[in-house]
Amino acid sequence: MGGRTNLCHNAIDRHLSTRESQAALVFVSTETDVRKTYTYGELHAEVNTFAAILKAQGVGKGDRVLIYMPMIPEAVFAMLATVRIGAIHSVVFGGFAAASLATRIDDAKPKVMITADAGMRGGKTVAYRHLVDEALHLAKHPPPAVIIVDRKLEPATAEGARAHQDYAALVKRHAGANVECEWLESSEPSYILYTSGTTGNPKGIQRDTGGYAVALTASMRDIFCVAPGETMFTTSDIGWVVGHSYIVYAPLLNGSTTVMYEGLPIRPDPGIWWQIVAEYGVRTMFTSPTAIRVLKKQDTAFMKKHDLSSLRYLFLAGEPLDEPTAHWAADALGVPIVDNYWQTESGWPILSAQPGIEDTPRKFGSPSFPACGYDVRLLHEVTGAEVGGDEKGVLAILPPLPPGCMTTVWGDDRRFVETYFSTFPERLAYSTFDWATRDADGYYFVLGRTDDVINVAGHRLGTREIEEAVQAHPGIAEVAVVGVADSVKGQVPIAFAVVKDPASIATAESIARVRKEVMETVNRQLGAIARPDKVHFVSMLPKTRSGKLLRRSIQAIAEGRAPGDITTIEDPAALEQIRQALAS
Repeated sequence: MGGRTNLCHNAIDRHLSTRESQAALVFVSTETDVRKTYTYGELHAEVNTFAAILKAQGVGKGDRVLIYMPMIPEAVFAMLATVRIGAIHSVVFGGFAAASLATRIDDAKPKVMITADAGMRGGKTVAYRHLVDEALHLAKHPPPAVIIVDRKLEPATAEGARAHQDYAALVKRHAGANVECEWLESSEPSYILYTSGTTGNPKGIQRDTGGYAVALTASMRDIFCVAPGETMFTTSDIGWVVGHSYIVYAPLLNGSTTVMYEGLPIRPDPGIWWQIVAEYGVRTMFTSPTAIRVLKKQDTAFMKKHDLSSLRYLFLAGEPLDEPTAHWAADALGVPIVDNYWQTESGWPILSAQPGIEDTPRKFGSPSFPACGYDVRLLHEVTGAEVGGDEKGVLAILPPLPPGCMTTVWGDDRRFVETYFSTFPERLAYSTFDWATRDADGYYFVLGRTDDVINVAGHRLGTREIEEAVQAHPGIAEVAVVGVADSVKGQVPIAFAVVKDPASIATAESIARVRKEVMETVNRQLGAIARPDKVHFVSMLPKTRSGKLLRRSIQAIAEGRAPGDITTIEDPAALEQIRQALAS
């Protein structure tokens, strides 16, 4: 009773007596050719300075701090400084466009926003400053203060630019500060992380403090098998949940060393990740099937020229792992491959082998068994009854959810219940919205989504979000977006659009022009990550007689499958148009 805790204290302060000189954060950027290692003592100093900066801006317990940054150490400092003072961070992926950023600003209502002048990807500068200024203009509740980390990558333009506070100048003012941790009750929130839904309005996943720390620390021991003092390399981005959990919090809570990487897996050459493994003695690596499929196309000589004897496990998650990719990675690396399945909502694996408890045999294509604390069931989508062996069902979790899982949707408890606990009318169960089967040995196999969310390279995108972005083009009357299977990314979005004026796409040249305009519109609305792989034009979309879009039928045709039950379709000719558009 009456216990209090703090994420930053557990991630940094409590290790200082034994690990002050141990590496805590290793930063490697192949984009800017910078490498820097921060010990636990140095990380403590940087975070205290940032905490003092935030307090000077009036940030306190329960206030929100929005972080829109590339993969740089200052982003980690900002996250840890925010939870140190009892505030709540909301990290927004740096690839999102101004309109998406503005939506998240208005939902979180941050007191301070932290950003950078630019990120880099593939040797090209990705400017942030103008996106931030545009988002602040669009937002109804812009933050009173914006702090910018100037990397000298993108010069500021005087015209139309907003005045932001320079991080370097603030560091000079507050260097050497010592900011005490704000002690929180375990269930008080630590952060908000937005994830796509079936509507156009993203959901703010709210995470607690104590339960999250317990779950992540246990997972480092039981699932990822990383001991204190050992090194973990997770290749995600801090804008996604994998980055939150296994770049920042879990390794530091565990007293381990974490590697933060800015760059691509094939630049300067396809051996860069394996070079990092060798140089820093990485024991456990965590990446996505998409990344491994990219590397699978490269010469394995890049992998074999580095000493990978330190590497004990390669964990893969983000989208279903196909068996050929798993076999290739296992054979090429000579280390065990561990598939695991989880969500932004869960914060840590739902299904995974747990070699730290028992090194069970693994079946390629399966994320094995439920992790400790999850009461996983496969339920019939209508009745909620448990399905039989090898029968497809909705992957569900009977409450209570274990520590570390989301506690609610930020500012909307009703949406939390209606979204996640209302799938089965006769049974209270959390729905993952994923189909799965379970074999006779108890191994689970995840088959794909039951709803209209697309999994692109491990990043969830709502079809409705993309549809709304496409319809922002003034010439588009309506649109249907579906996720179509892709050999590298898992899925890619494909758009089928109806134009307001058929004359606008009367020629090949005009079709190409409008298609390009639609792509540019999505870039502005959501960012390149949500851009459709292709845009097809049709004169009508397949709908039921009640007006519901038949997305599953469209998806089936796009993937070369039968369209399923179409007895309620309003006009069968609409599906024929989809076929013709795909064939053209």
